[in-house]
Amino acid sequence: MSLELLGRLQQELTITTSAVYETILAVAERANRKAQVVRLHTQASGLLSQIDQVHGELGRQIVTFCAKRPSLSHESALPSQELGDLLGQATDRVQHLKRTLLSVDNHIREIKLETIHHELLTLQQDLSLRAAAIERFPVANGSPIQGKMLADISWPVSVRLVTVLRGPFLVPPDNALQLRLNDILIMIGLQEDLALVATEFIQPRSAKSA
Repeated sequence: MSLELLGRLQQELTITTSAVYETILAVAERANRKAQVVRLHTQASGLLSQIDQVHGELGRQIVTFCAKRPSLSHESALPSQELGDLLGQATDRVQHLKRTLLSVDNHIREIKLETIHHELLTLQQDLSLRAAAIERFPVANGSPIQGKMLADISWPVSVRLVTVLRGPFLVPPDNALQLRLNDILIMIGLQEDLALVATEFIQPRSAKSA
């Protein structure tokens, strides 16, 4: 009996140790992503400063160049080779910096999307372990829920409406809110209760045939 108990304890300790290890890895990975984003933002800030410096230097060079030319000369209105070279060099430099800045910005977006994806997967796993889920329900044309006020809708006990996506806006789930066509409801709850909620968003067959 004692050996069996020791075996169970060892198994539980192994599982706990594995979970702690995975948690530490997840935290370290999250911290690493944040550090990467901070470094990239610093790099982007430096690139913007360099672009400002190029513009400032170009302005000073143009002022110096114009000051050397006769103010009433007919030729002073014509662009010179020297001025063209200055503008060309500055343009090339700024374009190069902007391309680098765009690359940094894309890298930041990729890291943030990767972080969001990881967090969503973790959330789904946590909910799945509890027979729960988070779902999105679009309001279809002719569905029973279209045109209803949130105050008039009864959800299952476990279901919570997180937010309503309406076009580019995030709409708070206020009781006075009337649901419109193409609204998307983000809901969380037990999977079996969410399955019941889904029926409210399905267009009736009679409406489809009509």
